[in-house]
Amino acid sequence: MAMNNQLLAVVQHIENDRGVSREIVLTAIEQAIQQAARKNHDVTNDLRVAIDRKDFSLHVYDTLVASDEETGPGFITIARATRFNHGNPVKEGDTIEIEMPASRLGRIAAQTSRQMIMQKIREAERTNTFSEYKDRIGDIVSGTVSAVSHRDTYVTVGKVEMILPGKEKIPTEDYQVGDPIKAIILRVDPDAKGPSVVLSRSSSKFVEALFRLEVSEIADGVVEIMGVSRDPGYRAKLAVRTANENVDPVGACVGQRGTRVRSIVSELNGEKIDIVRWNEDIRQYVAQALAPAKLESIEVDPVAPNTVHIVAAADQYSLAIGKRGQNVRLTTKLTGWHVEIKKSMALASFEDQKAEAIKELAEMFSVSTAIATQMADAGYLTVDGIAEEDEASFIASTGLDEITGKGVYAAAKAVHALTTGQSIEE
Repeated sequence: MAMNNQLLAVVQHIENDRGVSREIVLTAIEQAIQQAARKNHDVTNDLRVAIDRKDFSLHVYDTLVASDEETGPGFITIARATRFNHGNPVKEGDTIEIEMPASRLGRIAAQTSRQMIMQKIREAERTNTFSEYKDRIGDIVSGTVSAVSHRDTYVTVGKVEMILPGKEKIPTEDYQVGDPIKAIILRVDPDAKGPSVVLSRSSSKFVEALFRLEVSEIADGVVEIMGVSRDPGYRAKLAVRTANENVDPVGACVGQRGTRVRSIVSELNGEKIDIVRWNEDIRQYVAQALAPAKLESIEVDPVAPNTVHIVAAADQYSLAIGKRGQNVRLTTKLTGWHVEIKKSMALASFEDQKAEAIKELAEMFSVSTAIATQMADAGYLTVDGIAEEDEASFIASTGLDEITGKGVYAAAKAVHALTTGQSIEE
């Protein structure tokens, strides 16, 4: 049979465009035609389809039972069977495979086989993708945004379409079709209805992977990453250590004149990164993590497990806590210890205390000095003071508009819960 140029063109297109091997494509076509053809009442369930791997010619074979009298589909007379068997004797009940014209499969079988072929090609693609990426979880890939649908972003890497779900994006980023993008392979799901490779840019693992790429000492194992905590798009903390006394682990990550960390910050679109020296002494570790705040004392709770109590001077308290509790929250995630921070009771004049309180409130809740002054004038000088009041009374006493008042109150409750170990509802 002459070479089937049309079939060859289809196979080459799928092979090149979708990255599926030729053998997988041909096997999928054989199986699809075979399944579709078996729905034809004129053939048996033993029908076999084979595509010649050299000239791409299509061959269809059916297995029939020799009978004295041909009684319908699945049977063949002994005389005909003998002819197909090159003249060799055939007895009643013997089976013989004969080649039949592909045209006998019928138009319905051809149409059905097209659908099955595409389904099997898609299954082959997924299998191919899973095999290629199942061992690459945690690796960074570079691709191009191919589509943006609702909150999800689709990324083409080579010939594979991957998905960056909305919850795995950095909240401060927006993407357009054609944008170059880097992300970490979070997981590979062969049973997903959409793309099976799931990416992430918000995962702490992404920050780790970027440092492995950028810092040769980490890639070589000289510097070890001990932990990462992250508020995606805003701030991250990275703890590192080394057993080599001649290497400064923090300096290695920062790079000369900050080149290494600056490159990573650029990739994260300005997300700030604190690089912390890990220490087995939890007090020193926490002090490093809360820097640049200067702390008066750090004590390990003798009863509560994994809890440290910290006292910070009045002018260092808001710095230690961070805006909306971010600094203490990230420190807790990084160290795995609950961090409770209280303000030093050092004596100071009421006016000085009030001025400091106004400054802290403005920084803590990202509000204007005027709004902070309203709160202070109403007697709310601390986060605890706000959190221990009920919401309606706080808003009424301060005279804040409802939106601002509720926002400040909710933030105060959250920070209070972080620094005292209580739930927000308490």
